[in-house]
This record gives sequence, structure tokens and C-alpha cells, in this order.
Amino acid sequence: MKTDGFTCISNRIRKFYPHQDGLYYGTLIPGFLGGNDPLDGVEIWESDKGCPHWLYVTYGFTDLYCDEEDIEDDDTADSDDIEDNDSMNDQNDTGGLDGIDDEDDADSSDNRVSGFGFELTFRLKRGSEDTPPVWPINLLQNLARYVFSTGNAFASGHYLNANGPIALETNTQLTCIGFLVDPELGRIDTVNGSIVFLEVIGITEDELNSMMCWSGENFLNELIKHIPYGIADLSRTTLMNQPDFRRTWEHGVARDGSSTGVLYLPEMTARLENNNGYLQLGAGHINQILTLLRARIDKDRSFVLQCNDTVIVFQCAQQPCIDTENGALVISMTPESLNEICQLLKPHIGIYTVKTMPLTIEVIPTHIRDNDGTIVQTIK
Repeated sequence: MKTDGFTCISNRIRKFYPHQDGLYYGTLIPGFLGGNDPLDGVEIWESDKGCPHWLYVTYGFTDLYCDEEDIEDDDTADSDDIEDNDSMNDQNDTGGLDGIDDEDDADSSDNRVSGFGFELTFRLKRGSEDTPPVWPINLLQNLARYVFSTGNAFASGHYLNANGPIALETNTQLTCIGFLVDPELGRIDTVNGSIVFLEVIGITEDELNSMMCWSGENFLNELIKHIPYGIADLSRTTLMNQPDFRRTWEHGVARDGSSTGVLYLPEMTARLENNNGYLQLGAGHINQILTLLRARIDKDRSFVLQCNDTVIVFQCAQQPCIDTENGALVISMTPESLNEICQLLKPHIGIYTVKTMPLTIEVIPTHIRDNDGTIVQTIK
């Protein structure tokens, strides 16, 4: 009979770890039976590749079992009929989780994908512990809740701000995550369609901001050159402080621009009065906005800032102009205007008047709050 998706996933991992059995944490009541956990389970393996670490693999984003019709159609196929694809070097850049340039990363020969088309992996640096920590299972189940509740699938190059440590109640700087095709498990084709193994890679907020200014996939591919297999080390600091990594990032931004077309801000206002534009932006976001503006406009790509119902669209033009369109404030700037704004605007509170176009930007304090809404830091 045909090999089901569950077995295909297991066989894929066993190909690389043939001399051990994974530790499977199954869900007592899976989501499709009314349980709180969407995934059927998570399997954990020991790996010494890169450095000793735990490898977590999900079961449940894809179709794990064969339909009865499939079984009746062919009772002779076995696991040898499953195509094994090790190379995933031709992935498309997909930007952020907001659907920018979002394409399916892997199609089987008949253009079918299994379920959401992916299973997640996570690699955690192994210490002296005899048993693997359980918190990554909770992280993966939380990501599954997001996908199953919204229908938004992850893809290689996507990113997400966890708004706190990826391991709760730790002091780790890894507060964000990126998604990249797992450098070891890659992709497989099953009777139910293709499956991509997407690794959840822990990154710092500084790295996330830099990643948004370039191609998400290019950034993560460069990251795993410095952090083999993307293994999460809760004690590590940002790679942006390493001169060689930062140079590669700067060259990449200058060469490729940014794949991030939309930036969501917690605070921002915009209005047009007497053909003059007025913006209020938080001091904590200025550096990122300026980097993204340069990376997008220099490549003749539009860039959007959004906060609730307020939308600002920046675009390149022959003549500077500020207007409204479909409720958005549209700022058309020349290269001269872009250069002036990038030199004029500073991440400090104040009022900045642009001379090459009718635009005034007020920088206001940025308040950083904890999960309870309490202000823990003010940037001004």
C-alpha cells in the first residue's frame, strides 16, 4: 500500500539519523478532534552536526495519512516511490508574513502540496541535559495555532516578531524568528503532495530589523554561514556587531534593495493641509524607516508605512508631490528629496522641515511596553 505522509516524514529524518529512534511527543487530543493543540505531535532527535543540538520536527501542518481512495487505487507502492529532493537552492524571496511576494516554495511534479505544504523544524543547542527541553514544542504549537487560525502559511524568507523571548522567562536576546528551508532535510514529495521542511531560526530584534531591509532569504542564508544549521543558542548576541557579517549585509542591501514593501508601526499620524504633508513618527523607528526608504526608493520600488487606518505611500517620481489616494497619503519624491530626508531626519524628537518638497516630519517619543502595557523604555 502507499506510504502515508506521517511515515514519509519519519523516513526522511531516519535517512540522516539511521542509528537512533526519535522521541515523539504526541498530542493527547489533536486539533481535528477538538483539542487545543493543532499538531499531531513533535518528534525530537539528537544531532551532532554543526554542534551538539536537539532537532525538533513537527507532524501536522501537512496531510499525514492517505485517503482511502488512494489506498484502493494502488496497493503496491511503498516508500521507495517517494521522490527525495535534497537541493532547495532555488527558493523565491518571499518578504515578510504580510504576503509580500509570497509564492509556494515547493511544488511536486503534479503541482500539489500536502496540507499547508510544510512542516517546521527547530534546532536547539544541546547542553548537559539528558532529556530535551519541552519549551520548543510549545513554541511550535503556538506557531501552528497562528497558521490554523488565520490560514496564513509560512514560507522560506518569512519572519515574525515573537514580542518576547522565544524561550519564556529567559534573558535571551532571541526574540524574533525567521523561516528558511532546513539545510539538511530540504524537501520531499509524498503521495499527498510535496512537503518543505522549514526551519524556525531564532534571531535578535536587531537582526530582524536588518533582515527586513534586505531579502529575508538572503539574510538567513548568510546567517547560517556563521551559525551552522541555524542552531538556536539562547546565549548568543546579534551578528550585526560582527564586522564581516555587517559588511555583507550592507553590500546586499545596496545591491538588492529590500523585499519588505510594508512596515507596520504602533504609532504614526499623517495628514495633508494646503498641499503640505505633515507626519508624526516615533524616534525608535527612524533608523529603520530611513534604511528601508533608501533600500526601496533607490530601486524604484514603493514603500508603505501603516498604522491602524493611517497609510503613507512613498514612491519615486520625476517631480516631488504630496497627494492623497484611496485614503492614503502618497509622497512622491525625487532622488534629491530622498537624499535630503535621509540626511535631515534623526532618531531624536524634534521637527524636521524638508526643503525640496512641502513636507514636515515631527519625531515623537517611542514608548516600549511590556505584555501588560506598562512602559518599560522611552526612546526620544
